[in-house]
Parts: sequence; structure tokens; C-alpha cells
Amino acid sequence: MAGKLAAPQSAAELRARWEQLRTARRLRNRDAAEVLGVSEAELIATMVGERATRLGGDFRELLRRAGELGEVLALTRNHACVHEKDGAYENVSWDGPVGLALGERIDLRLFFAHWRYGYACAEPGPDGLRRSLQFFDAAGEAVHKIFLRAHSSVVGYESLVAAFAAPDQTPGERVVEAPAPPTEAPDGSIDVDGFRAAWAAMQDTHEFFALLKRFGVTRTQGLRLAGDQFAASAPPARVQALLEAVARDALPIMVFVGNRGCIQIHSGPVRHIKAMDRWLNVLDPGFNLHLRQDLVDRAWIVRKPTADGVVTSLELFDREGRTIAMLFGQRKPGVPELPAWRETLDRLFPEAAR
Repeated sequence: MAGKLAAPQSAAELRARWEQLRTARRLRNRDAAEVLGVSEAELIATMVGERATRLGGDFRELLRRAGELGEVLALTRNHACVHEKDGAYENVSWDGPVGLALGERIDLRLFFAHWRYGYACAEPGPDGLRRSLQFFDAAGEAVHKIFLRAHSSVVGYESLVAAFAAPDQTPGERVVEAPAPPTEAPDGSIDVDGFRAAWAAMQDTHEFFALLKRFGVTRTQGLRLAGDQFAASAPPARVQALLEAVARDALPIMVFVGNRGCIQIHSGPVRHIKAMDRWLNVLDPGFNLHLRQDLVDRAWIVRKPTADGVVTSLELFDREGRTIAMLFGQRKPGVPELPAWRETLDRLFPEAAR
């Protein structure tokens, strides 16, 4: 990548390069890590012992206690989309490595097998110290972050940091290479008829991942093979028109954004839609979304049968087939999909309408 420096050999060298970079350019930590040719976790780890505390123990238990922070900002992102939600951590539970946070506003699906590193950070900001809890996977990619607001509990934060501080507070971190995207099996090797029949027999949207795994297909390959009844390609450029339409009509939606370790969900209306350069933004009190429109390579209208009727989504992918975001009409189990959501999709994506 242009402008990318050689990876430093020590935490001290990386910290020095980071300080030089901060003097020359004002960058977010993730962007600075990219310029410096390292992961964000490696960058944060250079502050251990000064502005960061390495966290240890059971991250599930830490998240269960995150309600002690009061109302905070929850942030989950991938390379092309950032999802920010204000609220409190409530009803955190898990079954082995898979967990849930089912708060009134913070709604998470948690995959703790990918939560490898954690840090409590206290970095200078325009309004004083900006305190956060930041979690990363084995490759040093962020899976979830919690930022304190002005009204959050600093006492609760300090208590959590003290309880989960790791014994080793040496600066620096070792990460592994990120896994390569899965390789698609040849279409001819897939039992397409069986796949479509199993799709038609779904009773819950949560069966979809197991369906893909059972037939050995990637998500985008599954959409290609599903048939027009269940999935249809859609123009990615119309995402902005969709958000503007649901904002104008006060139509509540669900926005899913995630990575290997966490999926974060917004449920409710969106109001203030603004495009700025490459970014399409939702800028609402309590919910912000930032989508890199230039990285959205493919979009699909997807229809999944359930016991409550068909559930329709708009799913966005990058050039490698990685999921960027998914949008649904707001609904709960046992409640049919909002007809207005389906009608809006049909109007804006007529080529994908049934």
C-alpha cells in the first residue's frame, strides 16, 4: 500500500514512529496503524504501562459487568462500516463462546472465540481523558469497543480495569496473520436443488448460517445459487436512496454491522442521512452509522422463509465477498415483516422485485 512503512521490530520503535506520525498528521488509531503497517492492537499495546492497561481473565465476565459503566458508546466495525450506539449493557449472557447482549438500545451478538486481546485506554482528547475498553482478535483487528461518555461512571470503569488487569503489563503485542477469505467450491459440486429445498423449508432466519455450512457454500455463492425467488442482485448505489426513503417515511429498520467477533444491531428509525466524500452517514442522537460507499461492490435483496412469513433484507458485500452490512425492516420473533419495508424495497429495487 502506498505510504505504508516497514513493520517496526519493537514496541519502543513503533511507539516512536507513532509519535512522529501524530506530529505530522491527525489520524485515528486504526488509520495510523494502517499507515505504520501494523495492526491496531499492536499500536495500542505500545501504550501499555502508560495510557493503556492490558486486560485479562474472562472477557465474557467483563462484558457482563459492563453495565456498571452506565450509559456508554458501543462501537462495532469492519473495514467498510462503523456502527455506533449509545446505551447501557444489559442482559449479557452466553452459551460457551457465543453470547448476547440484549439491552434496550445496545443489542449484540458475541463470538468470544475471536476475542483475543483487550485493553483499557485513557487517551487525551479535546474534553480531557477519553476512557475506553477495546477488544481485538488474534490478528489485532478490533472486534468491539466501549467508550465512556461524560455521564458514564468513571468509578465503575476503574473498578473493571482493576478487576481484569492482566499480570503482564509489558508494552507490545504479538499478533498472527488474518485468515484468508474462504475459497468457494465449484458451483458444479454443490447440491443446488437440495440447497434451494432446504432454503424453502427454513422456519427462522437464524438457520441461515447452518444452511450455508451444511451445503458448503459461502454467503455470496449461496445468494447466487438460491434462485430469483430467494435472492436477487441489486444496485449498490441505491443504498443512500433507501436510507433517505425510510427516514422520510419514519419507517423503523434494523441495521446489522459486524466482524468475526461481534455483530451490533440498531433497531428503530433513522433520521439524518448525510453523504460526505466516500462516506454515507446516519447522524442521529444515540446512533451513528458510517458506510464506505466506494467499498460496497455487491448488493442483494434476500428473502428468507420463517414461521412468521418471509423476511426480506438488503445485504451489502465488498469485492472479496465479505459482509459489510445488512438492513431489515424492524421486527421481533413472532411478528410478521412490516409490509411498508417490503414495498419500499420493491419500489427502489424493481429489478429485484418478485
